[in-house]
Amino acid sequence: MESNRVAVLPQVSFVSTRSRLWAVLELALAAAFIVLTKLHRIWRPDTMWLLALGWISLRVRKRGWGSVGLRRPESWGKVFLAALVAAVALQAVSLWITVPLATRITGQPPDLSEFRQLIGHWKLALLGLAVTWTLAAFGEELVHRGYLMNRMADVGNGSRVAWAVSYVVISVAFGLGHLYQGPSGVMDATVTGLVLGALYLAFGRNLWPAILAHGFSDTLALVMVYCGFTPGVKI
Repeated sequence: MESNRVAVLPQVSFVSTRSRLWAVLELALAAAFIVLTKLHRIWRPDTMWLLALGWISLRVRKRGWGSVGLRRPESWGKVFLAALVAAVALQAVSLWITVPLATRITGQPPDLSEFRQLIGHWKLALLGLAVTWTLAAFGEELVHRGYLMNRMADVGNGSRVAWAVSYVVISVAFGLGHLYQGPSGVMDATVTGLVLGALYLAFGRNLWPAILAHGFSDTLALVMVYCGFTPGVKI
């Protein structure tokens, strides 16, 4: 029995180390994709590149998206309620706290001029709604909370400290992904990332609360833009 135990331990350690090294390489590649899209060296959005990277990573490791949280929750009712409350809270905090504070700190409001054409244009608003629920809510949550948070936690061997670090770092990375909105927009999006990450962890690393909260929150924001109600931001 003793000899068998000694023989098994090195193999487990080797696999763990290899997985952690691959996680580091994948995170470096993910960072490269993000930077290259921001520099307009490759076509936007970076979410598509990261989705492809995540899919390849999971396939190589013989896993599916369910392994990172895309699975049926224990209670859809609790998930919908938590997501809706989080979405309303996010918009309220953004409107009355985050955006005014970020604007005071940076000296400039978030720049949402990229969405100016949505004002009063119902066809574009519907198209924006489709993008909101597919590429933004579903795609970004698969990438940030599902793929990147898990791979960064893998680097630290999945310990509680590793997950805490991953939670903060990926939330900041999510915020930096909104650099086109200016520094105030980055700060506001980082707060959103922290809330969505907290939902993911609070529900046992299930992605649906974060996906739905993301979708509800962005839908509320889109409706406000469509109605021309954009206090505190540049549009």
